[in-house]
This record gives sequence, structure tokens and C-alpha cells, in this order.
Amino acid sequence: MKVSKKVNAARRSLMRGLTKNVGKSQAGAFVQKNITIKKILISRPNHRLGNLLLLSPLVQEVSETFPNAKIDLFVKGGITPIIYKNYRNIDRIIQLPKKPFSSLLQYVKGWATLKSRKYDLVINASYGSSSGKLSTSTARGEYKVFGETTAELQSKFSDYRHAAKNSIYSLRNFLTNLGINRFTAKIPDLDIKLDQKEIEEGKRKLQDLVKNDKKSICLFTNATGAKCYSEEWWNAFYEKLKNAFPNYNIVELLPVENISKINFRAPSFYSKDIREMGGFITNCEVFIAADNGVMHLASAVNTPTVGLFMVTEEEVYKPYNKGSFSVNTNERSTDEIIGFLKEIL
Repeated sequence: MKVSKKVNAARRSLMRGLTKNVGKSQAGAFVQKNITIKKILISRPNHRLGNLLLLSPLVQEVSETFPNAKIDLFVKGGITPIIYKNYRNIDRIIQLPKKPFSSLLQYVKGWATLKSRKYDLVINASYGSSSGKLSTSTARGEYKVFGETTAELQSKFSDYRHAAKNSIYSLRNFLTNLGINRFTAKIPDLDIKLDQKEIEEGKRKLQDLVKNDKKSICLFTNATGAKCYSEEWWNAFYEKLKNAFPNYNIVELLPVENISKINFRAPSFYSKDIREMGGFITNCEVFIAADNGVMHLASAVNTPTVGLFMVTEEEVYKPYNKGSFSVNTNERSTDEIIGFLKEIL
């Protein structure tokens, strides 16, 4: 059953109204020190690739803080087991269907599963998510971190608003009540934990594509809605890249729609397999894309990533792994982007 955008918008508005006060009473003042945390639930009921990749730093943070604990994930859609297949601390992934109205029984069953296990700690990974707050409230847990925004944390940490970091700062703030202070620890990068076989297979696929020993710059020219740059923009940028970096291959990773904003002028690689795509990207010297899930995938395989922003919030979604940077193209020219690239290449 196809649900209209108006129905979805009404559903989201209703959920926000129902959950606007959920979790605000959780100040953490009642917690006791020296408790044992063995079972943890992290809630991020969203199906988008980018949001599920942005969850990976929090999963790493929890694993580092409680290395002997088992983690359950409450998510939506079917790609989470693929992303987190090499995370050894994850015990169970509770998956809501991507389209609830098309799979109501499975949807209800997923929510009911939240009650099947008692957790020592329940964490909402996105305070802006109504279903995240509701699931955190619904789950049976001794301690719950709703992740509400605080002016104190926002003023203390300049990167507090970042979608991958906000929940970590909130968790760290909560854990000080348990006598655990991790505020000096480095925030983990996004990571899908490619194994060596995946990396070597990606290297082979790249080599088969370019058939030379030169280093490669990878483009991803697609994005959703207003985030998508025009063919004119990409073609002009592609020409400047070729002139600025004649000793590099320029290759294109194609989206699932198998389209190209540079009209397939560069050697292109197509795959629907997230990990196969990651293996290909990790063998490139730099990855350039508008703000989208594949941009976050590039960060998650530790390739220096250039994020292009013109409508979404740079401070919330920009890549931050080593060598990566973001550019607001409303303020910066393509010549300036080329200049930035010369510094990291």
C-alpha cells in the first residue's frame, strides 16, 4: 500500500506532538555509581543509509565504554545488519519495516519486541526523532538516556550539533553520574569495519576499471531533492578536476538509479552492495559528493571526503574523518574547492 506524502507528514506531526515531552524528566540525578552495564539498547528507528552510518560512532563509543556488554539496535529497514556485520558487541538487531503501512503486523511485532528484554541502559540516538524518544520510553531499562539538548554542552563543545556526535556528548554527560568521565576521549569516526578481503576486492575492481597505477579521485554526482547539483555544475567541476590533477584517475561511483550528472564521461563503477561500494571507495585517494548517504559511506571507510553543501546544515552532517572537509558552495567557488583538494592531495 502506497502512502502519500501528506499522510506521512501528518503521521510525523502527530508523533512529534505525542512525544514532545517524552524524556525531558530524565536528568540522571537518581543514578548510582559502580553499577554493572551488561545489556544495552540503542534506538535509531530510521531506514536511511546516512543516518544508520552516523549511528556507528555511538555504537563504538558504547563498545569502548562497556567492552563486555551486549548491544541491541532498534532500527528501521533492512540494511543495518549489512553495515554492522563486523561489530562483535552487537547481539540483536530489531528491524521495523521500511514501510510500516505495508507491513503492519511486522511493524507491531517490532515494537512489541522492545518489551521482551530488560536492559541496563537504553539510549536514544537522535533526540529529534519522535519514534526514537517513544521507543526509549517504551523499552524496559534501568537507566535511559534521551539525549535532550542542553545549553551547557552546546556552549562547551563546538561540534555538539553534529548528528554523529550529539548523542555521544549526551551519553558522556549522563555517565558522569556513574563515575565514568570520557569527555577527554576522541569522538569515534564513522566506521563500517571493512575486512581485508573486502578492501582487496575493492582494490581489484578499481584496478580493473582504470588499468593503470595512478591514484584515483572518486566522484558521486547524485543526491536527493534540493541537495542534488545540476549537470552543468558537475560537468564544469569535472573539467577543472581533469586540468588540475592530470596525474590522477577520475572515476565515478554510480547511484542505484545508474545515472551520471557528467553523462558517463569518466570510468564508472556500479554496485548495489554497500560493502562492495565501500571497498571500492576505500582504495581511492579522495571522494567528492553532495551531502548524502554515500558521502557518509566514504567517511565510514576512512577515505578523505569532500562534502558539498548548499541546502542542508554543514555543521550537522559534514564529514569529519582525517583529511575530510566540507564546502558551502553558496559561499565557495569550484576554484576554491580545487585549491582545498591540492592541499590534501
